[in-house]
Amino acid sequence: MVDNRYATALVIGTVLSLLATVYLSVAIGTQHWYQYHSLPTKNEASNISELQEEFIHDEFDERAYSDTLFQLNGILGLWWRCILVPGQSHWFKEPDPTMVTQCVSFTLPQQFDPKYKEPGNHNSGEDLLRTYLWRCQFLLPLVSLALVFLSGLIGVCACLCRSLTPTLGVGVLHLLAGLCSLGTVCCFLAGMDLLHRASDLPKGVDGSLGWSLYLALISSPLQMMSAALFLWAARSHRQTYTRMTAYRVA
Repeated sequence: MVDNRYATALVIGTVLSLLATVYLSVAIGTQHWYQYHSLPTKNEASNISELQEEFIHDEFDERAYSDTLFQLNGILGLWWRCILVPGQSHWFKEPDPTMVTQCVSFTLPQQFDPKYKEPGNHNSGEDLLRTYLWRCQFLLPLVSLALVFLSGLIGVCACLCRSLTPTLGVGVLHLLAGLCSLGTVCCFLAGMDLLHRASDLPKGVDGSLGWSLYLALISSPLQMMSAALFLWAARSHRQTYTRMTAYRVA
């Protein structure tokens, strides 16, 4: 028999865990982690088609796509890089064309490509810090979701066994998942800072954090609060059970 306090803690912890999983999944699947804002230039209209073509069809090159992101109000995510370009217009030239977002995904091999001290310059030597920060920001959220999935399986087994003892493991896994989610955000921000130092942002270009990053950031404390509730329920129930056993023996 589970005390109502422990049952309430388990229910609240499960709801927080589900919310955190949804938030993190949406953050991984969307591209709004970082957005650039650039002012239009005189020659932007003449070379925008060329930049768009290179961005979509050319070989993967960090320097090339970064410069395009800087110039065309780019958006960067864990799996996507996007630019803001004029949509298909009619035969006449529209004074204010409708802007559309065009995105290109990072392939799995590209996620593991090395980063260089001078972006795009293979002769400058590999920048190990940026390389591993990029790989961590890609792997850590997947590890976080895997840990939550594993904790869910353990929770189902605990329900079938009618025991709160496995809940201790569920809490530990959620704590590790929260740390992975937080590490994802930290790695992304550190990597972007190092990229801007190596690339030197052009004048008139500004950057801001996107809502996808904030979703990932919110998922971390939700997972940790869920972990705290699971750990508290498991520990308190065990202590209560130990006291009741000792009382019966006495």
